[in-house]
Amino acid sequence: MTGYVRPDRRLPPVTAHLLAVPETTPTALYAFREVFHAAGRAWTELTGEPAPSVRIEARIVAREKSQFTAALGAPVQPDLALAAAAPADLVVVTDLALHPDPAGLPSWHAECDWLRAQYAAGAILASVCTGAVLIAESGLLDGTEATSHWSAGEMFRSRYPAVRFRPERILCQGGPGHRIVTSGGPGSWEDLAMHLVARFCGPEEAVRLAKVFVLGDRSAGQLPFTAMGRAGNHGDAAIGACQEWLADHYAETRPVARMAARSGLAERSFKRRFKAATGYTPVDYVQALRIEEAKHLLEVGAMSIDDVAQAVGYEDPSFFRRLFKRRTGVTPARYRRQFSRFGGWKD
Repeated sequence: MTGYVRPDRRLPPVTAHLLAVPETTPTALYAFREVFHAAGRAWTELTGEPAPSVRIEARIVAREKSQFTAALGAPVQPDLALAAAAPADLVVVTDLALHPDPAGLPSWHAECDWLRAQYAAGAILASVCTGAVLIAESGLLDGTEATSHWSAGEMFRSRYPAVRFRPERILCQGGPGHRIVTSGGPGSWEDLAMHLVARFCGPEEAVRLAKVFVLGDRSAGQLPFTAMGRAGNHGDAAIGACQEWLADHYAETRPVARMAARSGLAERSFKRRFKAATGYTPVDYVQALRIEEAKHLLEVGAMSIDDVAQAVGYEDPSFFRRLFKRRTGVTPARYRRQFSRFGGWKD
């Protein structure tokens, strides 16, 4: 299939520190750890398709390495203490359970010093929801736009007047080089996670992880997120050779007849063995492969839908649109709106 190359394992992984304090709530902290761990791994494990991506090594960092109880009674076991955490590529502060009175904020002197040092060493800083308050305490948000939960507006106006607070935003990128990224309410961890994956690993990996974790618009169900299943090691050499040929020739006319001819098998035997080996009839397999490539073209390019149809082997754009919707649950245009946005998140 076009558009994919084997990952280059020589690329060093992105180092990400997830800063935890006693006020940290557990959802986004552990969600980021899981999503980051999946980068460069999960798609290939699920589909068998080589998926080039930089990997992310995420570690939980806290003032001390010993386990502590955070907000909502959640146990947190840090991987590193602040003093042992080397400069990272990325630092994420997830949402915090805070008292609404700014005067009641805890002391985060050690964490603020550490954030300033990480930022000075080149790290990108990011926050989920009220995690922006901790970054604001460090002074690093002064003079820049930032967002947080809408209810934190009074706190920002009274305690951090130098911050240009934007409560209407889901994501704000601020500072030189957009090196500070803040996000809105607790649920905005999804948007921030995909933004950061797109930024560090590329927009195609963000699309893949959005599909793996079913993140984003779920109003049409799971069909828009699904991908062609992993092909098993069936051991049928004749069918395997046909699959290899089809991977580069799926857009040609009469591909099923051409595969049957290449296999040297009688038509009935070819269809029976193909279904036994792959789980698909030959026609379904061709259509699935073509739709997967069409999805890729819609995600990353600006080709018209008619041109996409032609590129994957359908001369009739109307038939392509009907087939695409039947297999994905949405029209090609809606699919493009849902997934092409990830390309705009890479700075």
